[in-house]
Amino acid sequence: MTIHPDLLKILACPKCKGEIHLNDTGDGLICDRCKLLYEIKDDIPIMLIDEAKPVA
Repeated sequence: MTIHPDLLKILACPKCKGEIHLNDTGDGLICDRCKLLYEIKDDIPIMLIDEAKPVA
């Protein structure tokens, strides 16, 4: 199961409040501005800044 498109429209990066998008593999949400990946575990996005992983 993936994140519902309506949910993606309302989710924002908790750090900068900017837009986020699903990564290519569908297992995380990326904020291009902050260069952070918020993982999705058990179909739940983990939107905690401390849990986010840097992306290149």
